[in-house]
Amino acid sequence: MPNTISPPTNLQRLAEWLKVLAEPNRLLIFNLMMEGVQCNCELGDGLQMAPNLISHHLRVLREAGLIDVERDALDARWMYYSINLQALEELNQAWSSFFDPQRIKPRRLTCGPHGEFIRLDLEEAR
Repeated sequence: MPNTISPPTNLQRLAEWLKVLAEPNRLLIFNLMMEGVQCNCELGDGLQMAPNLISHHLRVLREAGLIDVERDALDARWMYYSINLQALEELNQAWSSFFDPQRIKPRRLTCGPHGEFIRLDLEEAR
């Protein structure tokens, strides 16, 4: 049995983030938030989405740790959303290390007809 090779990143965490961002509306919200801090109404105006829909997607993004929220100091009813920079850095690192083309290795001839010849040659050499 071949040795199991460990992935270069936490696959569970990467999969959770990709699942959250795979929803097109959340990806649009995240894209708009990459421009800077936004409130619910700014996101709704920019994306032509209902406030309750924006709130739902913001909650999912917050629960995944991808965005942060801050209440207004003067009126706590107002909330401002921003990208969690630490999570963004982790996501970028996980993505680039997992999908690094340098990880692709040439085929090892350990099975199939070519692998059989190599095993026979090795056994004969002993």
